Amino acid sequence: MEEQIDSVGKAFVDHYYHLFDNDRKAMSSLYQPTSMLTFEGQKLQGVEDIITKLTQLPFDQCRHVISTVDSQPASVTGGIVVFVSGSLQLPGENHPLQFSQMFHLSPTPQGNFFVLNDIFRLNY
Repeated sequence: MEEQIDSVGKAFVDHYYHLFDNDRKAMSSLYQPTSMLTFEGQKLQGVEDIITKLTQLPFDQCRHVISTVDSQPASVTGGIVVFVSGSLQLPGENHPLQFSQMFHLSPTPQGNFFVLNDIFRLNY
C-alpha cells in the first residue's frame, strides 16, 4: 500500500509541474468546483478562480526542480496527501526560489484523483 501511495504521489507531482511549466491552462483538469488553493496566503476556491490565479502570475515561463516528494494516505476513502519541496527557476533570474507545496488528492468515482486542497508557499 505504501509503495502505491508513493507511486501515485510521484506521478501526480511529475504531471502537475509539467503542466505548470508548459501549459497552465490545462491544469483545469486537475481541479473541481470544491477545490481550494491557498497561494502565499491568498485563498481561492473553484476551478475558474484557481486557474485565473495560476495563469495571471507575473511570469509566463518557469522551471520547477523537485527536491522531495512525501505522500501519505489521507482518509479511508482513498485520498492522498502529498508534500513537495523544491526550487522554481524564473527566466533572467540567477537564483532559484525555494518553495513548499501541499496537495490533498481526493479520489473520483472514475478511479482518478483531483486536487481538493492545494497550499503553496515560497520559502524565504
